[in-house]
Amino acid sequence: MTTPFSPSDTAPKDILLIGAPVDCGKRSRGCVMGPDALRVAGLAEALASLGHRVTDLGNLAPRWHGPDRPGTRHHALNETIAWTETLLAAARDGMARGLPIFMGGDHALALGTVAGVAAHAQARRVPQFVLWLDAHADFHTLETTESGHLHGTPLAYLTGRAGFPGFPALPAALPDDHICILGLRSVDPAERAALQASGVHRHDMREIDEDGISRPLQRFLARVTAAGGALHVSLDVDFLDPSVAPGVVTTVPGGATVREAHLVMEMVCDSGLLTSLDIVELNPFLDDRGRTAQLMVDLVASALGRRVFDRPTRAYM
Repeated sequence: MTTPFSPSDTAPKDILLIGAPVDCGKRSRGCVMGPDALRVAGLAEALASLGHRVTDLGNLAPRWHGPDRPGTRHHALNETIAWTETLLAAARDGMARGLPIFMGGDHALALGTVAGVAAHAQARRVPQFVLWLDAHADFHTLETTESGHLHGTPLAYLTGRAGFPGFPALPAALPDDHICILGLRSVDPAERAALQASGVHRHDMREIDEDGISRPLQRFLARVTAAGGALHVSLDVDFLDPSVAPGVVTTVPGGATVREAHLVMEMVCDSGLLTSLDIVELNPFLDDRGRTAQLMVDLVASALGRRVFDRPTRAYM
């Protein structure tokens, strides 16, 4: 059973919208347009309608970075490192001001956002937890990735795995068991071996089909509550089935339904644990008349207090 709704779950929050147009984590382009698509889809207005105080801080840009070495197999390595440094500082600063929502941008942005929120939590002596909603494990290191796409590396970096030369030293590595991945259905062999040897909580779509999505999430949220922890949610568009969220490069059939995704977000809201959020991999170039961007806005609204009875009906005509 989920926790009953209570008015305290939707107490007004100071929400910071931070654009992170990261488009270097893979070779396919388009995520650079993600932050503005979320703005056009009405993210700020949806959150303000729930009573929250919303400030849009605009889009960040990475520090200057030199060109990559000729022949490197990692795509845009120096740009990714630069974005990681920029977002680490922005996340740490944002946490001191309110609840930051990082509007991506591809999932390489989490290299910096999660490192920054974890640094803030460590300074406050609060354990940091991460809910990773994704079709992919993103558990490669620079050594194991075959594609060279660095949007597949955040969780390995954030848990302190070796194999990230040149990246910022982690202010606070995440313990494996402080991470829960929901929605897995595409995991490379090297990632599978690393995950099996780790303490990361991971739940693939077969488990979700058999047991439902609420049970593993409820167990994880209970652990966060028991530890008095902070919760960062990293929502990848490909967590959802591409039939309902087509605006993403990394489509994998068999993803979460709209109903399952809203349940996850409403349970996060009910827990009262959410302290920061990523929205990643939205590629408006591949979207269908803003359909995916609007769904992301609706899911964020569910995480911050909207309920079924006050969800607007959308028409795609």
